[in-house]
Amino acid sequence: MPLSGGNSTAERDTNGRVHWLVGVAEPLRGLAHKIRTLRGWRGRVVAFGAGALSVLAMAPFFIWAILFFTLPVLVWLIDGTVHLASADPAARPFKAKHLRSAGLTGWWFGAGYFLAGLFWIGEAFLVEAERFAWLMPFAVALMPAGLALFYGAATAAASLFWRPNLFRLLALALAFSAAEWLRGHILTGFPWNILGYALTWPLPLMQSAGIFGIYGLTFLALLIFAAPLVASADAAELRRPQAAMAGFLIALVPLSAAFVYGLVQLATPVPSPVEGVRLRLVQPSVPQRDKWRPEKQRDILFDHLALSRQGPNGAEDNLVGITHVIWPEAAMPFLPLDTPAALQAIGQMLPDGTLLLAGALRADGPITPDAPRPRAFNSLIAFGSDGQPIAIYDKIHLVPFGEYLPLRPLLEGIGLQKLVGWRGGFSVGVSPRPLFEVPGLPPTGALICYEAIFPGAIVQSSRRPQVLINVTNDGWFGETTGPHQHFHQARVRAVEEGLPLIRVANNGITGVIDANGRVLARLNLNERGVIDTVLPGARPPPLYARFGDGLFALLWLAGAGLLWLVHRRA
Repeated sequence: MPLSGGNSTAERDTNGRVHWLVGVAEPLRGLAHKIRTLRGWRGRVVAFGAGALSVLAMAPFFIWAILFFTLPVLVWLIDGTVHLASADPAARPFKAKHLRSAGLTGWWFGAGYFLAGLFWIGEAFLVEAERFAWLMPFAVALMPAGLALFYGAATAAASLFWRPNLFRLLALALAFSAAEWLRGHILTGFPWNILGYALTWPLPLMQSAGIFGIYGLTFLALLIFAAPLVASADAAELRRPQAAMAGFLIALVPLSAAFVYGLVQLATPVPSPVEGVRLRLVQPSVPQRDKWRPEKQRDILFDHLALSRQGPNGAEDNLVGITHVIWPEAAMPFLPLDTPAALQAIGQMLPDGTLLLAGALRADGPITPDAPRPRAFNSLIAFGSDGQPIAIYDKIHLVPFGEYLPLRPLLEGIGLQKLVGWRGGFSVGVSPRPLFEVPGLPPTGALICYEAIFPGAIVQSSRRPQVLINVTNDGWFGETTGPHQHFHQARVRAVEEGLPLIRVANNGITGVIDANGRVLARLNLNERGVIDTVLPGARPPPLYARFGDGLFALLWLAGAGLLWLVHRRA
């Protein structure tokens, strides 16, 4: 065959692919161009809207396909801030001049994301509206604005390594995953709705959290969701069909691998339940407005006692066959250890050999005229069948403005108050978090409320627990997305640690979750009742449980090294 004929065939194949690409991706190229050229308020509105829509990838919606559209919008907006659409390199200003524009683009994206994802915090200020309603607009606006600074810093940092190729996505993934890690640690941290949660549903995808952790999944999520459309638009502009294929491979290969790995993991034998343990989980659904009223506390206690004596069918069985009863956070919003009548009532409820684990308040000394305000703790207390305490865990990660007031003298002087009705706020328990040693249970990791959202900080003792018990309230947040997000994030901790998680809420979502994140039983939001359950077994520690964020650090450093080499060569 003549050589010229071969060249002609290759040219026709190439032209065919180019024509196909133009037909399919040319509208996408036009959209990318329009977004890149947005300026002023139009660009800010688009960034804000893209961020707000991205929340649909989180619980309870799990529409993570939305990120295939919103993250490319963010990339194209940053393209515009660094004048990437210009073919003339001389038309592009020095990088330092567009750091501010790129940072503002990320801030507006973050503002939309956090406002749509955290609007429910305003519900807490309406529980006692006569005292706190005036603070709601400030909290709902200022908290998203502050958290958006992390995204603004991420896009500004990424713009320093922005190039007209797919390596700009690597820069964005590195910057965003680092910013999310910092968000989870700075100023006590608030790792709520980390972007990596988009890769934790359905259940097979969630299994990868046991390898990479939520911050490693964030790094992968930025690449997976941004690559297909960005690469297709770039390919149409450059007339390079292979670039579009590279973008789709960046998404499909890790997604497919994660899904297959998850299916294999879920197909492995389930650990046997712990022998001799039968739990009763109590969700009383006490209205949050009544929780801290002194005149309601006796009724609240006796409501918990009565509900505990009933089985799931509502019939009273007096806890026959139950080894441990678990009540939610602040089930006793007073000091039961200083209230003999409460201890007596607990002892009367419990049969011999049955224990109660209850959220309660605890003081480090008796309240006397000489010591009217001892240190107080938000605690999980185990009571024996005689009503006496046998194990105590004090919460170590308190909620700012909820359980304590930062800079209290200054902020109280301008009228700010914490939400929890305990004068002076709570104190921090012993760190690192000790095991919660309860007779009849394997070594237990106790988590109170949002302590369950902090990846890498769940297990802090030298001994590995065999079960996690998370008691929470969630009644602050009404019928919003907040309790659903909280439940899902706690569920991911079970997979990261390879441990079953028993979650008991006052009015949220109570559930039994196995070491692979399966929900074996649950009580939904606003549902009053009990769950009787065995205790699922623990798995051998997965990679994340053994190395924590070390694997994420290695992944990040490898990506950073590759980006640096490309940057130097360019």
